[in-house]
Order: sequence, then C-alpha cells, then structure tokens
Amino acid sequence: MPSLPVTTGLGFKPEHFRDIAAAPGAVGFYEVHAENFMGDGGAPHAMLAHLHAGHALSIHGVGLSIGGAGPLDADHLARLRRLIDRHRPESFSEHLAWSSHGAAWLNDLLPLPYTTGTLATVCAHVDAVQQALGLRMLLENPATYVTFAASTWAETDFLAEVVRRTGCGLLLDVNNVFVSATNHRFDPRAYLAAFPLEAVGEIHLAGHDTEELPSGPLLIDSHGRAVADPVWSLYAEVLSRIGPRPTLIEWDSDVPPFAVLRAEADRARALLETRGRADAA
Repeated sequence: MPSLPVTTGLGFKPEHFRDIAAAPGAVGFYEVHAENFMGDGGAPHAMLAHLHAGHALSIHGVGLSIGGAGPLDADHLARLRRLIDRHRPESFSEHLAWSSHGAAWLNDLLPLPYTTGTLATVCAHVDAVQQALGLRMLLENPATYVTFAASTWAETDFLAEVVRRTGCGLLLDVNNVFVSATNHRFDPRAYLAAFPLEAVGEIHLAGHDTEELPSGPLLIDSHGRAVADPVWSLYAEVLSRIGPRPTLIEWDSDVPPFAVLRAEADRARALLETRGRADAA
C-alpha cells in the first residue's frame, strides 16, 4: 500500500467539490470518513474517484469500535474491505475508542480503561482489521473527558504496546492531545515526550470549543473552528522532533468556505516546509 505524501490535506466535503476541481493541487491529499462511502455506487463514489485521480486519498474509519468488548462487526468490516478495494487509498486509519455494544451503535467515540484486558482486546481487533483489509492501519489517540480508576497503563505506553504487538502505525491528533491535557490537567508536552512518535504516519489538526466550569475549562473536540494557537505550537514542536509528516486539517461542523480550509492547510504547509528546510540544512 503506498503512503500519503508528506504534505497537507483536508477532509473532503461534497459542497466543496467544484472548488476543489477548480484548484487542483491546492492540497496534497483528501481524507473521507469510510462510513459515508459504503454504498454501492452513485455520486459519492464518482466524486471520490475523481478526487483520487489527482490527489492521494486517506480513508478514516469512525465505526469499527476497535476498543469494543465484543467481536468486530463482520458486515461492517466486509463493507470496509470493498471500499478499500474499490478506491485503493494511500492510508487507512481508525480510532482508539469503542462505539458499539452488542447490536447497539452509539454514534460516538467513547473512551477506554487502559488495562491489560483492554490491551489484549484492542490488539486482537487491530490484528483482525489489518488481516481483513490486507494493509497496515494507523490508530488515532483519543480526545477524552473522563478517566478510569481501573486504568493501569498510561495512554502513551498503551499505544506503544499496541504498536509493538500488532505492527500498526499511529495517527497523532495534536488537538486531541491538547483537549485531553486541558480536561485532565496534565502537561501536553510531557505527554508528547512519552508518545511513540517514531510510529506516527499522519498528523491531525482541528479546532475545539471551550466551556468554562467552576473547576476550570472543559474543551470539546468539536472540529468546528480554526486550529487554536496552542495546538499550532504543539504541532511545531512535534515537527521539530520527528520531521515533516502528512498533516490533515479537520473541520467537520459549521464548515466554512473552501478558501478558509485552504488557508489553514497553507499554514500547516508553511510549518512543514520550514521543518523540511531545517532538516536539509
């Protein structure tokens, strides 16, 4: 499976299709949510094929429930395999989260206790996905709002062990790091210092909302606004440590005009290029 180019990308929104067609090469790749393209045909697949003809493609899953206690949904995995076979993306990723219980789908990405039992489940599911799809997947760190007293692993150690056992890569969402660090009052830089950065195959940047509570700020990973300045700073620090990586701007609600998204991608590209020049010097 080829890899994403080391440049910037945007989440594809059908309302921007004409703008994208009028500005080929505005970004290096586009990312779509797998579950939006699991039908058998029609305009969504036609647009995706046209998009992929001129850009790299990343498919990002939100419904596998990698951390769920039960087995993976075989029908969902089969539909995902058909989508992968049809469009041959340069990357596939999913979330370290659970979203189903039995036959009930909760339409959310819910957090996990980091225990040895959970680790075994996640690794078994990642192995099953990679075997079923015939590719190396990336696993994304979550944005969380609760922690579990039962946890016996730090999140960074948990992710590193999943990588070691399964051979998967990681998708580092820098906004998720900042959101979780603010919500749980830990140092995001200390988290990144412990993160297995050598396994990162893609980076996500997004905006968040803030709610002021008596206990302090609560951040929500809303994907509905521009990337915040502290997240840009963390991103620059990550690049200084590992060099340029494919970087996606996520903006999934209150979606602005394409020009606004392109400006965010251009800001990320400038940081990538600065880091690249520094590495080459």
